[in-house]
Amino acid sequence: SSKTFWTTTGMFPQELIIGFPKCVKISKVAIQCYLVRTLRIERSTSKDPVGFEQCVEKDLQHREGQLQMEEFILPEFQATYLRFIIKSAFDHFVSVHRVMAEGT
Repeated sequence: SSKTFWTTTGMFPQELIIGFPKCVKISKVAIQCYLVRTLRIERSTSKDPVGFEQCVEKDLQHREGQLQMEEFILPEFQATYLRFIIKSAFDHFVSVHRVMAEGT
């Protein structure tokens, strides 16, 4: 829902895990967030959310008063879970408004 968002509790790193009903192929991940400085995306193909491996890590641009929209075009990979780790921020609290994964 565009009316909801997830916010951190103030200390870093913070993480958010998204699970799929089965292992899927992903080619692009996009995130809409606010005040995130460094973001890492990891994946797991396990039945449970364990054994993550890093896909990408990026320093995001600060946009005063605006949401950050970042797209990550990735070599197609499989995942049952995606873990988003907010390693650092431009403020004490950040928010994640939307996460999208494209693939098959």
